[in-house]
Amino acid sequence: MVVFKLSDEYNSPIPAARFFRALIGDFHNLIPKLMPEAIESIDIVQGDGGAGTIMQINFTEGGELSFIKSRVDVLDEETLTCVYRLIEGSQLMEKFESIAYEVNFEPTPDGGSKSRIASTYYTKGDFQLNEEEIKAGREREA
Repeated sequence: MVVFKLSDEYNSPIPAARFFRALIGDFHNLIPKLMPEAIESIDIVQGDGGAGTIMQINFTEGGELSFIKSRVDVLDEETLTCVYRLIEGSQLMEKFESIAYEVNFEPTPDGGSKSRIASTYYTKGDFQLNEEEIKAGREREA
């Protein structure tokens, strides 16, 4: 197994707590509305949205993936942190054992927020991954 890590930071004018509630707490309702051309629906398969919840993201026809499942490992509303892991999903999981994400929101002095996303990719076998491939995949998703 090969482990590859990548981190990104984003600034937003939206206050950290509000951004966390919208993007993390209401993810299953918000994302299909923001990305109807790519996301058909997000279903909660198990749980109530907190730690242990499993969600299935169903993609629209014609994309590279038909679905992925993720599990929420940590959901901390005090520190505005969410850790989740992709655990299943069509062609994606042929190359990966799992992909873990840690998302953290923090307030900025101007009333907005800074979000940090740390991604950890656990590949199967000797599969090698590089930053350019990840960025290209993210651009296709956007």
